[in-house]
Amino acid sequence: MSEESQAANSEQQLSEAVEEALSEATTLTDEAQTLKNDLQRLQAEYSNYRKRVDRDRAVAADLATAIFLTELLPILDDLDRASQHGELVGGFKAVADRIFSTTEKLGLVKFGQAGEAFDPNIHEALSHNKSSDVTEPTATEILQPGYKYKDRVLRPARVAVTDPS
Repeated sequence: MSEESQAANSEQQLSEAVEEALSEATTLTDEAQTLKNDLQRLQAEYSNYRKRVDRDRAVAADLATAIFLTELLPILDDLDRASQHGELVGGFKAVADRIFSTTEKLGLVKFGQAGEAFDPNIHEALSHNKSSDVTEPTATEILQPGYKYKDRVLRPARVAVTDPS
């Protein structure tokens, strides 16, 4: 074989080897990109899952607290009545104060004031009167206070409503 034909043959082998290496590199690059995309998708799914679990956990905790506070409402009503009649004295008053402050720390808010406009979303009308002293339906007497936990009404305020005549 002549030197020229050997050089041409060697050049052709080198060209084929380069093409094969480029083809293999392209295949590996494509596989790497596919794996990278899969990893990014899995990371996004996991992040969304973690956020959803954290949100669900917070909602469950809020629901449990709301249920607990709802169960306490009759006790708070009894303590309010005892306080209004001057029966909270001594150690019992200290316990009642601790109960009120604890429920307040948990986020329980008492609402309902005589003289505020009647709102059927937060008031429950137990009686209706008419008077020329009011210009709109007004909660003139609070028969039982209402309670809210965060934005949720646990119990509407039970009121006597006075309508304009």
